[in-house]
Amino acid sequence: MRTAAVLTISDSSARGERPDRSGPATAELLRQEGFDVTHQEIVPDDQPTIESALVRLSDQVQLIVTTGGTGIADRDVTPEATRAVCSKLIEGIPERMRSEGMASTSNAILSRGVCGVRGHTLILNLPGSPTGASESLLAVIEILPHALDLLAGKTVHDDAHPPRDE
Repeated sequence: MRTAAVLTISDSSARGERPDRSGPATAELLRQEGFDVTHQEIVPDDQPTIESALVRLSDQVQLIVTTGGTGIADRDVTPEATRAVCSKLIEGIPERMRSEGMASTSNAILSRGVCGVRGHTLILNLPGSPTGASESLLAVIEILPHALDLLAGKTVHDDAHPPRDE
């Protein structure tokens, strides 16, 4: 079973002033797709704190999904924290999320979420709203198992996914 962690980034939820709704919604979707969600945490919108959590969790799970902190407000620093701890970025995954999100709301274009690799762990940033997080995850959920297989070293292609000439 593939392991996952959900990290909610929210000042107000970290202070206990607002319940976290996007983290539990994201964790439930991952479970429905067969992931073992072993960690759920809330941290404030603070880049060093986010980076520390991403580094720690990347040693424990195959997939880290963050919710929140992907917008354009001053405190939205999740993409910066993710970039700082990743060795590679995977641009196509957030592009797909934004493209699919545009069908529901033009605000999807304001999401700056990224997807990257740290070691053998995939880190995926989702928007902070429960609807935005769920819709974004659903837009890319089918590709995540293949990406995790590649990170685990399973690079042999089968007939269902033939290699493309590049």
